[in-house]
Amino acid sequence: MKKIYLLTDYKGNFGSKHDAIPYRSGMNKELLIKTFNDYGYEAVFLNFSEVDFRKNWKDKIIIYTSQEDIGYHYKDYIEDIVYGLELAGANIIPNYKYLRANNNKVFMEILRDQLEVKEGLTIKSLHFGSLEELKNKIDKIDFPVVLKTAKGAMSTGVSLAKNKEDLKKKVENISRTKNIRKELWDFGRSLKRKRYIRESKHRGKYIIQNLIPNLKNDWKILIFSEKYFVFQRNVRKNDFRASGSGQLDYHYGSKCSFPDGMLQFAKKIYDAVEVPNISIDLCYDGNHFNLIEFQFVYFGSVGHEKSDIYYEFDGINFNAKENIESLEKFYVDSITKYISNNNIIKNKILKHE
Repeated sequence: MKKIYLLTDYKGNFGSKHDAIPYRSGMNKELLIKTFNDYGYEAVFLNFSEVDFRKNWKDKIIIYTSQEDIGYHYKDYIEDIVYGLELAGANIIPNYKYLRANNNKVFMEILRDQLEVKEGLTIKSLHFGSLEELKNKIDKIDFPVVLKTAKGAMSTGVSLAKNKEDLKKKVENISRTKNIRKELWDFGRSLKRKRYIRESKHRGKYIIQNLIPNLKNDWKILIFSEKYFVFQRNVRKNDFRASGSGQLDYHYGSKCSFPDGMLQFAKKIYDAVEVPNISIDLCYDGNHFNLIEFQFVYFGSVGHEKSDIYYEFDGINFNAKENIESLEKFYVDSITKYISNNNIIKNKILKHE
């Protein structure tokens, strides 16, 4: 039986599952083992720290979890391990670059700019690694703009800047990298060295985007292979954000309405990236669909758990289906189909059988 390695965090958890028992414990590992077994795979769980790079990982199939720990310290460690395995020749699903974009809006925008999709990319982003870089470009920015910290989910770190002074003030706050001892030391350098340029005190990265005005809602779409879960999020009262407004303002499954063509547009985004599953945030301005954000690993699963139906693409149409299967079933199904449809991975498996 073919082996597939699942990398767990320091708590022993794998993946994200909204209604997990115990709370925030990820997917059911026993159910994952059983479901992978049904598809002809032996699921082997390893903690990230158990990965031994002295061993041969070439052509092994690896899937992994991520983390949203405070400060993203453990997530940084996860990146080291996953990238190391990719360098070692393992089949990482999804590829390391998609982990890098997880809760990293700067890199997410870099991936967006490289998408081979022409429509729906009307949200344009500027990314900066310091306050000083913004000051050099601020006269060329049209206001109002949306300001986002690189890290954060559920609209945390997202604000609206109405003019130059408002933007500079907010960027000063979110980009502050405070270290009094180092700053005093650097000040001393400036007294001793002529023409020395002091280190910036604001080196937290962030992005600035154009605002799409008068939006009443957006949609989040979870895609597991050809299966699409959709829910609608209303914009907060006296605000411009929909994400994070609370589930009382969300409409799932058959209670969610959306414009014609939205699922087809989501499919174009999904087809443009090499991942088994994805979370996409979309909005509609009355004429065009717009891609707000996307995540490829460790995204929220509430869209599956609260939806009575999902939409399945049969090659031509999207058909509503009753949602009766577990999250683990949809996840494993998308992973195995991704492997089956990826000729490079499939040929490597056959070579070792």
